[in-house]
Amino acid sequence: GGYYGHLQVKVDCADRRQSNHTISIDFGYPFRLQQVHFKAPLCEANGEEIIFLDGDFSAAAQFFVTVGVFAFLYSLLATIVYVFYQNKYLKNNRGPLVDFVVTIIFSFMWLVSSCSWAKSLSEIKLATNPTQVLLLSSACRAQENRCTVTQEPLWSRLNTSAVGIHAQKQQTKMLKQPYYYLTKQNQQKDRYPSLDS
Repeated sequence: GGYYGHLQVKVDCADRRQSNHTISIDFGYPFRLQQVHFKAPLCEANGEEIIFLDGDFSAAAQFFVTVGVFAFLYSLLATIVYVFYQNKYLKNNRGPLVDFVVTIIFSFMWLVSSCSWAKSLSEIKLATNPTQVLLLSSACRAQENRCTVTQEPLWSRLNTSAVGIHAQKQQTKMLKQPYYYLTKQNQQKDRYPSLDS
């Protein structure tokens, strides 16, 4: 969350008296684009038209962020347990099993949310593509007028956020594996004391 995109378009009407109009379009998380509107000039007459973008991608965006937040909170809780309650964790047979099951659930949820968000992100880029946005305006559809994009949205934060959180999740899983296998080894030693010799 917290992302904001900005798109700016300059409209030069064939009638010089109505040239040099600037259109600013702002959108952001949770990407309910159907609620984003802007005013575009009508070159044929002295007036403006209100145009809305198309698409509602809030479900995929909020689901992706929610899974990431809960995965981070669980990783923080698991780290506290590993550091301060390691002895109890290793002695309790249910601890590693619960940890393993929760990790599997988060992995599945992360896979679903990542696929959904990746698809929605591509559709958001398409809906806010400058060429598509220009076609929404009647002034820009007219060949005698000239419309140019002066500023485009920056997608680097959204592109890197998915990769960064995915890497963090993989790192968390790698940190959990040694504790799980260490617990299994301790259980085997308790059952078969001859392994210590």
